Amino acid sequence: MTIQVDGIAGFAYLVSIGEHELVVDQPIEDGGEDLGPTPTDLFVAGLASCAAYYAGRFLARRGFTTESVKASCRYRISPERPARVESIEVALNLPGGLSDEVRAAALRAAEHCTVHNSLAQPPEVSISLEVLEAVA
Repeated sequence: MTIQVDGIAGFAYLVSIGEHELVVDQPIEDGGEDLGPTPTDLFVAGLASCAAYYAGRFLARRGFTTESVKASCRYRISPERPARVESIEVALNLPGGLSDEVRAAALRAAEHCTVHNSLAQPPEVSISLEVLEAVA
């Protein structure tokens, strides 16, 4: 999967993911125009939505409805350097009427989502620089 990020204006960027596009920006108090979530918000939302998907997929495979599966999350930025997300809390809300066993198994499924696994065993990340030709 290739994701393209292009500057729009100020601190706003257009993120193209396959056929989907979204805008990330910074809040007004941080010099942005608040045209979309911050990249950090998107990072944390990726974890919450992945956990919800895995729990929902677990339930769907057992014949349960997934429309009422929800996730909410909160995160905290570390006050120390380097700048990073210090903690994330994801709370899943599952449909009523599930047994304790099914709820526990759905939680285990969510805890093994791809994003959570990637945080637990961080991928190798490289950032390189390509210099574009100056526009005259």
